[in-house]
Amino acid sequence: MSKKRERVSNNKTQPPARKVLKPKSKNQALYIKSMIDNDVTFCSGPAGSGKTALAVGLACQSLLEAKVEKIIITRPVVESGRGLGYLPGTLTEKILPYLIPIIEEMKLYLGADTFNLSKSQNIIEMCPLEYMRGRNFHNSFMILDEAQNATFEQIKMFLTRIGMGSKAVINGDISQTDLNDHAEGGLDDCMTRLEKIDGVAVCKLFGADIVRNKIIADILAAL
Repeated sequence: MSKKRERVSNNKTQPPARKVLKPKSKNQALYIKSMIDNDVTFCSGPAGSGKTALAVGLACQSLLEAKVEKIIITRPVVESGRGLGYLPGTLTEKILPYLIPIIEEMKLYLGADTFNLSKSQNIIEMCPLEYMRGRNFHNSFMILDEAQNATFEQIKMFLTRIGMGSKAVINGDISQTDLNDHAEGGLDDCMTRLEKIDGVAVCKLFGADIVRNKIIADILAAL
């Protein structure tokens, strides 16, 4: 075997390096600091600005450093007018298609093996927002994603699930909602009402914070 081929073979046996949490803008750095310093953090911003990726990254880092015992991921299941009841399978299976971007991000931070093991042991739990009522989550890092599709009452219910030693992050893009004309999103209202409470942070990300293809910011501005 040639030295070149041997090096390639050896590299295949090494697990890929885990993604490291690192802000790419001043606003992203402030967002991370807010999540660390506060029990509850709201974040609004356009697609690609990092509001979900940074929350997931900090949640995974907190789990690896044993700062929390569990990660809770949820979101309202609102997509193309289909309700939760139309989807087959268990509760986890119902929400799974909506959480693929988050799952992919978590695998980058934790590694696929650690993610799969944590999920099988319920250390990482994916729960539809519609089924969280009555539960409490202690020593957990809780993320409510796509919160622009949650009503005021749903966000209020999510916030009252926060147990001892837990953090909660609620994020969404207020300018993009999939709710029908008869439902009103509660993210903007909750951010306005709670921003002055000690232990609650409200962060905003903008087009300049978009870390995907820069053309996205121009497209969003034009649309």
